[in-house]
Amino acid sequence: MEPKVPKQDKPFVPASQTMAEMTIKSVFLGVVMAIVLGAANAYLGMKAGLTVAATFPAAVVAMAALRLPFMRGTILEENIARTTASVGEALVAGAIFTIPAFVISGAWDSIHYLEATAIMMVGGVLGVLFVIVLRRTLVVEADLPFPESVAASEIVKAGQGGQTGAGYVFGAMGFAALWELFKNSNGIHLIKDYTNGVFSFGKSTIQMFGQPASYQGGILLETPAASPALMGVGFIVGLRVSAVLFAGAVMGWLLLVPLAVFLNPSITQTFADHSAIDIAYEVWARQVRPLAVGTMIVAAFYTLWNLRGSLIKGIGQAFGGSVTDGGEETKRTEKDLNFKKVFTAIALMAIPVFILYEFFAQNWVGSLILTVVMVILGFLFAAVAGYLVGLIGSSNNPISGLTLSALLISAVLMVAIGLTDIHGVAAVLGVAGVVCCAAGVAGDMMQDLKVGHILGGTPWKMQISEIIGVIFAALALAPVLGALNSVYHIGSAELPAPQAGLMALLAKGIVGGEMAWPLVVVGMFFAVGLILIKSPSPMLIAVGMYLPFFSTAAIFVGGVIRWALDKRVERQQLEPEGKIRAENAGVLLSSGFIAGEALMAVILAFIVLGADPPAFLLTVPVVGVILTSVVVPIAGWCSGVMHSLSLESPIFWLGLIIYPVLFYLLAWLPIKRAREGGAPATKID
Repeated sequence: MEPKVPKQDKPFVPASQTMAEMTIKSVFLGVVMAIVLGAANAYLGMKAGLTVAATFPAAVVAMAALRLPFMRGTILEENIARTTASVGEALVAGAIFTIPAFVISGAWDSIHYLEATAIMMVGGVLGVLFVIVLRRTLVVEADLPFPESVAASEIVKAGQGGQTGAGYVFGAMGFAALWELFKNSNGIHLIKDYTNGVFSFGKSTIQMFGQPASYQGGILLETPAASPALMGVGFIVGLRVSAVLFAGAVMGWLLLVPLAVFLNPSITQTFADHSAIDIAYEVWARQVRPLAVGTMIVAAFYTLWNLRGSLIKGIGQAFGGSVTDGGEETKRTEKDLNFKKVFTAIALMAIPVFILYEFFAQNWVGSLILTVVMVILGFLFAAVAGYLVGLIGSSNNPISGLTLSALLISAVLMVAIGLTDIHGVAAVLGVAGVVCCAAGVAGDMMQDLKVGHILGGTPWKMQISEIIGVIFAALALAPVLGALNSVYHIGSAELPAPQAGLMALLAKGIVGGEMAWPLVVVGMFFAVGLILIKSPSPMLIAVGMYLPFFSTAAIFVGGVIRWALDKRVERQQLEPEGKIRAENAGVLLSSGFIAGEALMAVILAFIVLGADPPAFLLTVPVVGVILTSVVVPIAGWCSGVMHSLSLESPIFWLGLIIYPVLFYLLAWLPIKRAREGGAPATKID
């Protein structure tokens, strides 16, 4: 039962009613959640190639926190906290698609804190400013369904009766965090995440031009990762999406890798000092991944082509809408920030953008061109992202395709002016980073503003809280990216960052001339073939080829569990409300699994870094003293204790426990809880 769009002229809190809204506690709670959810999605996005919208868990946590005796708050304070929190996920979604590309491309040897923070902050703030101009046109005047906004607002309304579902989120977070502590190699390592082995084909002889040719090889078989987070992702996206993603893994790992090894019989002799597993991973990393990138390129533009009508309409709505000064509005629920000040701020933001690009490119002409390109494309893509969110929801916002367009335009311009060294690569990635962060934040904020419009929030207060959330999230998330890279290594099988790999390969290939074009072109033709047979989501198939097999297999297991829940719900013949409660309980549990496992991985990364911090930090006044006297001893002790409790050879069989446990928690428990109540009865889309 899908929620219907409520009448927009009757907000839940009337315009004539005033109550506490943008308070210190609501903004503080929102900032904390923005950092926490952003950190969790940073790890998840680079590991699985997917992020999960934070709107629903943020709404649930905000409702629960503002019911505590010392934190009592109003529904509009809950709205501000949720709005501020969700920007962390949106900002990091833009960041992980582009900032890791600096490391993968070789432009950076590690995550550069100042530059990464500047990209996120400038892009995020511009995204907010662009949306302020577009709010009335897309939120109020355009006839858009905003499916996720409607669902989120109904969750908040239902929560006023006490049905927040927070217990599911926090309980699942604790369970998944504890599991990750025992599974992570930097924790108390008792559980092996997955296992693998090579099944040898044996020797085969094929006649070629009348001459016998010998071939041999094998196929790498891997188990799904024992990961509640990845299975939670699969549960949320469902069987269909997870199956398409897994199909890409089957094509990449069970077709292309064995085929490449089999057709190149000399590879095992050339690299005789490496194991068959190492050779399979190297073939995947160096040959299959570039092919997957070619597939992603065509798939991204095919996605945009399919949305061309919506894109054109969105841009038309943006430029055709009436832009009036926020101060002229009479109703509280229609007051935006002053448009004159907003346009002035956009113009002023072009200055740090130019400085940033000059730092990257070291060419003022190129920097000026890129600044103009970024402002124009940033506004257009913010309008497009906002429109698409209103049409299909933020979870389906194709910001990677929009960013890819910006990157290609910028790369061609850099080649045209002769800037083809590593500085040109960095400058192009800088444009992509700012545009991606702006588009991600713009889409998320448009969704938040629609929720606020339905609930009766004040637009200008929500806009200020979003800017605050962007600033604090940008300051906090760059160290998170740096810690994850230092401990888990961006671009590795443990943290593959597929979208960033795509951006890095294209930037180096076009600007620097370093690209395995034959593999990329073959991947493009593969995408054309998928399109011709009307394959579902060629982009997802390409991402599945790019990710490690154990990751996509775990996501597929989560999709199967969701299918099992749906089948059990049908057999139990629950009432519509009970069916929605069961589904919501599973989604909230999955959100908790994702947040808990990801946050524990981030915490462990910081403990490892704290025990052995970068040398340059030790030379910083005050910071060096604190690190040496406090952080290093505590982190070192924690690392030592966890290492002493770890097993030299973690046990794979222990990891198998998670499958029946999650099957019970996600396929059995939600039906039991649906009959008892406790989960929201409004469908989480």
